[in-house]
Formats: sequence, C-alpha cells, structure tokens
Amino acid sequence: MPKPKVTAPNLVQEINSKISGAKDTSSQVAGKIVSLGDGVALISGMNDVGMGEIVIFPNGVRGLALNLNQDTTGCVILGSQTGIKEGDLVTTTGEILSIDVSDDYVGRVVNPLGTPQDGKGDLKPGKLQPLERIAAGVIKRQPVNTPLQTGIKAVDAVIPIGRGQRELIIGDKSTGKSSIALTTIINQKDTGVICVYVAIGQKRSFIAQTMAALERHNAMKHTIFVAATASEPAALQYIAPYAGSAIAEYFLDQGKDVLIVYDDLTKHAWAYREISLLLRRPSGREAYPGDVFYLHSRLLERACKISPKYGGGSITALPIIETQANDVSAYIPTNVISITDGQIYLESDLFYQGQRPAINIGTSVSRVGSSAQIKAMKQVAGKLKLDLAQFRELAAFAQFSSDLDKKTKTQIDRGARVTEILKQHWENPMDVIDQVWVIWAASNGHIDLVALENVSSWEEQFLSFITSKHQKISDAIRAEQKITDQLFPKMTAAVTEFNASHSELITDSDSESTE
Repeated sequence: MPKPKVTAPNLVQEINSKISGAKDTSSQVAGKIVSLGDGVALISGMNDVGMGEIVIFPNGVRGLALNLNQDTTGCVILGSQTGIKEGDLVTTTGEILSIDVSDDYVGRVVNPLGTPQDGKGDLKPGKLQPLERIAAGVIKRQPVNTPLQTGIKAVDAVIPIGRGQRELIIGDKSTGKSSIALTTIINQKDTGVICVYVAIGQKRSFIAQTMAALERHNAMKHTIFVAATASEPAALQYIAPYAGSAIAEYFLDQGKDVLIVYDDLTKHAWAYREISLLLRRPSGREAYPGDVFYLHSRLLERACKISPKYGGGSITALPIIETQANDVSAYIPTNVISITDGQIYLESDLFYQGQRPAINIGTSVSRVGSSAQIKAMKQVAGKLKLDLAQFRELAAFAQFSSDLDKKTKTQIDRGARVTEILKQHWENPMDVIDQVWVIWAASNGHIDLVALENVSSWEEQFLSFITSKHQKISDAIRAEQKITDQLFPKMTAAVTEFNASHSELITDSDSESTE
C-alpha cells in the first residue's frame, strides 16, 4: 500500500510537535542492528524514522539517526557502546535531540547531553531546547552596534567586537587563541553577559586548567562549561557546539546577552569527518563530506542581535580555528572565515618574539568596525591604526638601510612603543577607559621619550597615577562616552605632570640608538 502524501502544513505540524518534545508512543518502530562498530550502528526495519530523530538502544543509551538509506538507517551512538551487539532491537522515539536547560546551568560543567560533570549534584529541570534550531530571520535582527569589551587593548582598539557578532580567532597551535577567549570571559564580570565555553575534543588537563583560571578570577559565576573531551565518542564532540548554542538560546529567549566560545571548530570538523566516513558518506576535499560548510554555517548563523521588539538580547560567537603552519587557505579555515564577521589572526612568529597577544594587526579585521566602539575609543584608535601601519611599512624598509632621516626614525620609534603598549598578560583584562588613556597617550607622542624597556612600567604607574589624582577625568569620559574638547587639555596636563615626576622612566633621545 503506497504511503500517504505528506502535505506542507502537515509537515510543519509534525516538525513543530517534535521540537516541542511531543512523543507519539503509538508510532514507535523497532529495528534490528545489522552492523555495529566505532560508535556507529546500521539498523534495518526502521523505515519510518526521521532525519535527526532520537532512537533508544537496549542499554538505554540514545542514538541519533543521520543516514536514511533505502533498506537501512545509519545511527551514531551518543554514549557507551558497551552492552550493545548485532541483532539487538532499537526503538524510535518520535523526538529530536534536545537538552533540558535552566538557570541552574550557570556556574556548572555539563556534557553535550546536559549531564553534570562537576560532581555538584543534579540540575533543576527547565525548558527543553532543541540542539538544532533555525537561526533568527532578518526581520527579528538589528544591526550590531553595542560593544562587547574584551579587555584586550589590541582587540578593543583595532578589531572591535560587538554584541551579536561572529569573530573568528585563528592561528597555529599554542599561539594564545584560547587565552583571548578566556580574557574576554573574565572581562564580562559584572556586565550581565552570560558566557558559554564549549570545549570540543580538548584534553581533560586543558579543561581543568581553563576552569581553574575562571575560578581564580571568579568568572565561573557567569559561565557555563560544555565539555566533550578527546576521550568522548566522536558523536558527542559533533553535537557539543549545537548543545552550547541551545543553552545560549535559552538565555537569548529571556532577552539576555550571551557570549559563546567554540574551542575549537577544527576538532569539530574532524569529529564530523570521522562520523561521515564511518557512515560511508562520499568524501570530498581533504576527506571531508560535501556538507561540511553547512556544518558550521548553520551553527554560526545562530549568533545574532535581536530587536527589542522581539525581546532583545544577543549571542556573540567566538569560534576558534587551529591552522597548520599558518596556512589560512586550508579547507576548514577558509570556510569559517567566509561565514564569520572578521577574524583575529595570531602568528607564531609574533608569539615567539614576545608580542603577546600575538595578534597580526595587518591581517586581522572586524567587519563590524567602529560601530562596535564607544566614541572615546573611536577618537583615539584611528591614529593608533595609522601609527601601526606606518611602523610595519618603515620597519621592513629600515632593515636595508642604516642611515635613516629624523622623521623616519621618529615614526619607527613611535611604532615600536605603540607595539609595546599593546602587550598584555591574558589574565589582566583592562577597563575600556584605562585603554583610552593609554592609547591616547601613546598615539599623541607622550611616551616617545620613554625607554622601550620601561613602557610596561610606565603604563602601570601612569594608570595608578590617574586613578589616585585624576579620577574625575576618567569619570567624565565614562559618563560622556567620549573625550570632549574641555577634557583634552586636562588629559594633556595630567600626562605631562606624570612624566615630569617620573623622569627615571624617560630616556635621553639624543643618546638613543637607531632601532
């Protein structure tokens, strides 16, 4: 007997009922495992199972239907394969993969299925959130124009991130990619931003160190940790970022601002490639399946800023991609670069030279630009970008010439000090007004005579001086969100007073050698 035709309205109703968690027990179907191995089961007899539907194995572990062939269904096992064997019966549920999210998640560590991993007891039941959800449409969105302060001078000044943006962090192994994400999470303290850190395929030792750092800075109070470690099945690593996005959307629906870090999507693509090859899907470039672009595009499109008419709130995504030998032209890096709204590019050469964060300002970009900066930062950042650009050009030229004119030498010295002022330890995020002070002083030549090795000490002592003696100027900048004409002479007087009283930091310009 031919199957009844499914009309569009009926299909929509069916999808909505599955998303809401409705379970039609009368439609449960049992199938038999005909092949089993490496976390993948091939099942026959489940002809009515849907794509992405949850199935139950004999040991109680859930599975996810991913391959719908004519005679068999390919399912990945979301847990231990122990106790499952060929010939066992598997039943459908009529449900799609969801995670039960509540406010109780904040400060906790969970796996992609929502099971606590921190030994702090069970989580309170909340709202069922589907792991796969269609991203908000353009009607519900609004432009990204509210800054998300990272606390990192090089980022907030030159590569600003706005709430609702997707900014890629890309670089080789051990160049400080996770450190930038952690600094940003630490800096969200007392801002009302909920942070979700998704660790995909990372070592347990790395996760322990990351959590210890967040605890040390009291940042776990606003952070949710979703962990799918390297020892977990590839299926759990595959669903981990979608679980993190579902948790973020729970808070988005409440009108809150969320920051989500995917660390990292390279390992996510590896997990999906492993699953696809085990399911015998056709492979393409670098053995990835043909839909690997869709894998990340449907995930990152869920980052958005919602219009106040529809509840407000935002999800800001910081995906991380690991490159091999600085090759950003590889398959996965180019895919994610084309999806995101800019990238922070970290270079191993800069890292080993002591420039940390090792951000290559020339190749990094934010497509949101200055619309995600406060006006005070816009006022001081423009000259900073110009100084850095001139320094890069002249420094390369100066390598081939020992005789430099005074103007060129001055520009190189200025660029060297601006580069030095952008160095920052990852555990020390800086308030945006303090950043404005430091960048303004550097861009206007107030540290040109400071010895290069004293720039860090100058910065630390200068900010303490401003806090103790000129806090009213900082308060005025914070209140106005810009540097008014009345404040410029006061700022100049303050930095002049500081330099006069700290002559030990100043070098003699005549005796300074060409660098």
